[in-house]
Amino acid sequence: MTNQINQPGVPPEYIVPQCFREFSQLIALQSTRRGGISTGYCSSLNLGLNTEDSAENVLHNTLRLCSAIGIAPERMVSSLQVHGTEILVVEKPGQYQGFDAFITDKKNLFLSIFTADCYPILIYDPRHQAAGAVHAGWKGTAGHIVMKTLAAMHKNFNSMPEECYAYIGTGISAASYEVGAEVAKAFPPENRRHSSLSENKYMLDLSMANHQQLLSSGLPASNIEHSHFCSFRDSCMFFSYRRDNGKTGRMASMIGILPL
Repeated sequence: MTNQINQPGVPPEYIVPQCFREFSQLIALQSTRRGGISTGYCSSLNLGLNTEDSAENVLHNTLRLCSAIGIAPERMVSSLQVHGTEILVVEKPGQYQGFDAFITDKKNLFLSIFTADCYPILIYDPRHQAAGAVHAGWKGTAGHIVMKTLAAMHKNFNSMPEECYAYIGTGISAASYEVGAEVAKAFPPENRRHSSLSENKYMLDLSMANHQQLLSSGLPASNIEHSHFCSFRDSCMFFSYRRDNGKTGRMASMIGILPL
């Protein structure tokens, strides 16, 4: 598998959501694990500093991705994510701490979320030229972080959910995400089912849980796109914390509005 992933000279591979492609001023994507220089557990396009990879490799991979999509890396916005529901209204680029969602209406800022099973959610308000990026693991999803992010966009930018578009990126699918009863009970019954593998365990659908929260916030179903990949299953394309027992890299999901 490593030889298939780590191929020198291959450019960084990333996914551009279909729902955002009509907006020429918008940069929005989720990286895959392919097209970097990292080796071993983090092969190859590892973009996470909180891994066993070297900082030099992560920086090199970040520069490769930014060059491929045509943005300056010093315009990125990131955070040491803590699986909470704190949202930062971003005015300038940089590395922050303790935030699991960003919103901004400033141009040339690229909100960046790092994942390896949790769900990245990208939001765009074309009328007010505002964007949001959300890190939604089970704790953030249980805490309704995507709904809080949309509420913050409405408060700060007058964004109307019915005019927004959202992409629920690649995370661990319900078919691969077994959790205990304590985690499962934090979600509505329609987001979980009994596991056929273990007694008193459940299979949790975080993608659908976030989809329902977007609908509850007012987004039309036609404005919501789901990745059809699974970070756990699709090992040649994505890192997975659970599949790889914590020894793995991170993908990045980014959204930002280019200056005119």
